[in-house]
Amino acid sequence: MVQSKFCEVKIICAEDCGNAPKKIRIKEFITAMANNDQIYIAESLASNIVWEIVGEKTVHGEAEFLRNSQPHNNISEVHIHNIITHGNTCAANGTVKFDTRSIAFSHIYRFSSARNVKIKEITSFFIEIFI
Repeated sequence: MVQSKFCEVKIICAEDCGNAPKKIRIKEFITAMANNDQIYIAESLASNIVWEIVGEKTVHGEAEFLRNSQPHNNISEVHIHNIITHGNTCAANGTVKFDTRSIAFSHIYRFSSARNVKIKEITSFFIEIFI
């Protein structure tokens, strides 16, 4: 496992997440989301991004995405279990630890094309973990 620390959030990710450009891009994107790096997030998105947070809402466009992507609590750690890519799609899952709770996540990403690394769609599932 490779552990890296960017700002305040500890990121844990398997070493094989670095063997493909899209895997690296998604790991960096998840890290940017955890750390509220609005510049990196904006550079990663297609202007017409659609983010469906299943069971909650659908966000349209870069500006609305940036308003809705800010962490609501203090994230202490993100553990990325898997990043899987194929063509213009990618999936990632893992857990996010906050001060007082943890959430499991699964994100399905669609890029503008198989070669373009701008993210044009994200479907996200979040489940609170009770331990």
